[in-house]
Amino acid sequence: MSEKVVLAYSGGLDTTAIIPWLKENFDYEVICCCINCGQGDELDGLEERAKLSGASKLYIMDVIDEFCDDFIIPCVQAGAVYEHKYLLGTSMARPLIAKTLVDVARKENAVAICHGATGKGNDQIRFELGIHALAPDIKIIAPWRMPEVWKMTSREDEMAYVAAHGITLPFSASSSYSRDRNLWHIRHEGLELEDPSMEPNYNHMLMLSVTPENAPDEPEYITLTFEKGVPKTLNGKEMKVADIITELNTLGGKHGVGIVDIVENRVVGMKSRGIYETPGGTILMAAHEQLEELILDRDMMETKKKIGSQFAQIVYEGKWFTPLREAIQAFVKVSQEYVTGEVKLKLYKGNIIKAGTTSPYSLYNESLASFKTGELYDHRDASGFINLFGLSLKVRAMKLAEAENKK
Repeated sequence: MSEKVVLAYSGGLDTTAIIPWLKENFDYEVICCCINCGQGDELDGLEERAKLSGASKLYIMDVIDEFCDDFIIPCVQAGAVYEHKYLLGTSMARPLIAKTLVDVARKENAVAICHGATGKGNDQIRFELGIHALAPDIKIIAPWRMPEVWKMTSREDEMAYVAAHGITLPFSASSSYSRDRNLWHIRHEGLELEDPSMEPNYNHMLMLSVTPENAPDEPEYITLTFEKGVPKTLNGKEMKVADIITELNTLGGKHGVGIVDIVENRVVGMKSRGIYETPGGTILMAAHEQLEELILDRDMMETKKKIGSQFAQIVYEGKWFTPLREAIQAFVKVSQEYVTGEVKLKLYKGNIIKAGTTSPYSLYNESLASFKTGELYDHRDASGFINLFGLSLKVRAMKLAEAENKK
């Protein structure tokens, strides 16, 4: 009986070609596993395609709620954004995919897990760090890093290979972008995007959104409520997190929100350009940040800013299953204890505009903030504070003047 390998299967060109390749070169029984993080209609027809390609079985594992509750929300609460723009849509999903692959491999008594990530990208690192952390005994097969066995060097080579094995695919090698999709976002790479001097062909590319120019001429108001940093209602309707994100994707996409063009620094050292559509996520991050402005004190805001950047780096590099990630997330959880309230926003032609925020834990005090003199603040107190706060500056200036006079 052949040993089993679990293949991380998307139904795309790479993973479809890998099925007969694994059987031919390793005599494995191939168990395909597609992890549903919210890819939508990309899952249609996968079982038939996998089995026609030679797989003995296909698992489609629905992890959407786990993705939202245990991976997206911690990143939102941390304010985790990589290099100022990237909201970590692919990065957040990879550790959950790795975890699910390990679960299926254990169930099937598989000796190996195979993925179709290339040797140039971040995903190979994220998948394999997750597998190493959870199942160090399981072998990992990465075809693109095995040129002595994997002879294909282009999408055209892969198309010819699958055609030779009688496999028909519903797409061509060069007609579309390379995409990654889940509930949080869609990433587009390839074609004209490989040249940073070229403007993206948004009309051909976008799937969730319209450009701001094509968005409605009338703004739309929305209201979100949070409890302890977790979104609970949208426009007065209580929903689970996955449904809130789904609805925000529709609203944000309609108004051209959350389209970013990024040249990012990959973990492997190269720069890569991509277009990200994250309409719902961009709104959710903005609403959460707006609420925190009202509630967190200055020291907590400053610390969270630093922690958020570090958390984004950890997630981007695939280090989810580490003590450091757990420790930072524990800090973030404490910071969210009073992040409760209501946020109103106006969506208009790619913009998210504040329209009012309230919270029972707001630290904003109108008497203190007003230009009018109130009972809680005596302007004369500022004189002593400034003298102490700036004492080191004053002493330095005096010492420099004293040294200058001695010349």
